[in-house]
Amino acid sequence: MPTLKERITEDMKAAMRAKETDRLGAIRMLTAAIKQKEVDERIELDDAAVVGIVDKLLKQRKDSIEAFEKAGRQDLADKEKAEVAVLQAYLPARLSADEVAAEVKAIVAELGAKGPGDMGKVMGAAKQRLAGKAEMGQVSAAVKAALAG
Repeated sequence: MPTLKERITEDMKAAMRAKETDRLGAIRMLTAAIKQKEVDERIELDDAAVVGIVDKLLKQRKDSIEAFEKAGRQDLADKEKAEVAVLQAYLPARLSADEVAAEVKAIVAELGAKGPGDMGKVMGAAKQRLAGKAEMGQVSAAVKAALAG
């Protein structure tokens, strides 16, 4: 099974051959972000790290869509939405809210976390375990709920 980086490279070649300029642009942007991180940190990114970059780029796109729609620039919002569609293909299946809550409860139990003061410790473990599988805002809310009770 190819790595996520290899799959992205193959998809880029396919988009070039098919002359899908919008798709190609989105994949090139992702590839550039991956290479930038590898060069900056002098490391080879694994699938989990690539998923983290995809997540970050998706969040940026969603923020941009919101800003463009508020400004009445539907043309730019539509371009960003097309990039979101391309990027989401590289994410693993997302967990439901119930699954996230269950994972967070397990992490709280494993760490023996007691209250809101342990939020940082729990979030650190949750980020590692749930990276790419859940939206971090959703995870943070689940951690707060688990530690409050």
